[in-house]
Order: sequence, then C-alpha cells, then structure tokens
Amino acid sequence: MVLHQGIDIVNIPKFTEFCVRHAAAMDDIFTANEIASSKEYRRSADRLAGRFAAKEACLKALGIGFTGSSAFGVLKQVEIKNKPSGKPEITLHGFVMSVCKRKNINGFNVSISHSGDYAVSMVTLTEE
Repeated sequence: MVLHQGIDIVNIPKFTEFCVRHAAAMDDIFTANEIASSKEYRRSADRLAGRFAAKEACLKALGIGFTGSSAFGVLKQVEIKNKPSGKPEITLHGFVMSVCKRKNINGFNVSISHSGDYAVSMVTLTEE
C-alpha cells in the first residue's frame, strides 16, 4: 500500500477578508452543497476555511498543488461533505477524480480542526 499525505492551514481572519473582497470567487471554490451547509453554522466563514484547507490538503496529497489561474476550478472538484456522524469525507469530481483513478487511489481520509484564528486539515490517500 502506498500512502499520500497532504496538510494545510488557513488563517481564518485572512480567509474571511478574502471571502468579503472576492464574494464571486466563492462559487468557483465551493460547491453549492458546501456553501449551503456552511450557512447552517453561526460562524460559517470558519467552516468554509476548514473546507478550503481540506481541499488544498487533498490536492497536495495528489501532487497537483494549488497554482495558476485554473486553481479555483480544481478546488471545486474536491467536495467536502459530512457523514451523519459529523466526520468529514471527500467526494471528487472531474479532473481530480481522473488523477485518482490514474494513480489507483481508492482510500480517502480527511480530518479538519479549528482553533482560534486557524483551521487545519490533513488528508491521507491510499493506493493499492
């Protein structure tokens, strides 16, 4: 088994400022489900910051990274949902899903945590 790991940390106040200044970009970064579920929480920016960290961590684990003008489209292809237990899970779409299939990645695990001004996420992917 091969293990791929990615980790990312987001400064929540800076992320919140980005969201205010670039509100239109939210639709390029997050799915409609992610935006709707974040509104169920009093501190929705904190929740979106955690999901943003998870998306970047996933892309790092895949070796894709986060660069260039097409980055926002790639971020939206990594969707973070919650199981009924509250545990986050990753659903991939489009190009990112095709990268996983090419690398035979079939195991996904994501963890998201918030503390003070920061949200952090770690993603582990396994391939056979």
